[in-house]
Amino acid sequence: MAAEEFKRRLSAILSADVEGYRLLMRDDEEATVRTLTAYRRAITHIIERYRGRVVDSPGDNILSEFGSVVDAVNCGVEIQRELAGIRSCRRNVK
Repeated sequence: MAAEEFKRRLSAILSADVEGYRLLMRDDEEATVRTLTAYRRAITHIIERYRGRVVDSPGDNILSEFGSVVDAVNCGVEIQRELAGIRSCRRNVK
């Protein structure tokens, strides 16, 4: 019987979801979906910039994989900064 070779690799996983998603959908489904779509686009670009890839994005979640823990952490920090900036701009427009 031939021994099978297994290729192992280490990955860092970043998972993010929307705080209060259910309530946001209840209050204004259309606006929530529009906002989530815009955020998801921005997040995907940031993930790619940090050499990650989106694995799945069910509902309000986005699951991504990185070959480096440092890239995953830096990506998470950048996502928080970017979304805070977007939210701040939207508050100033209202």
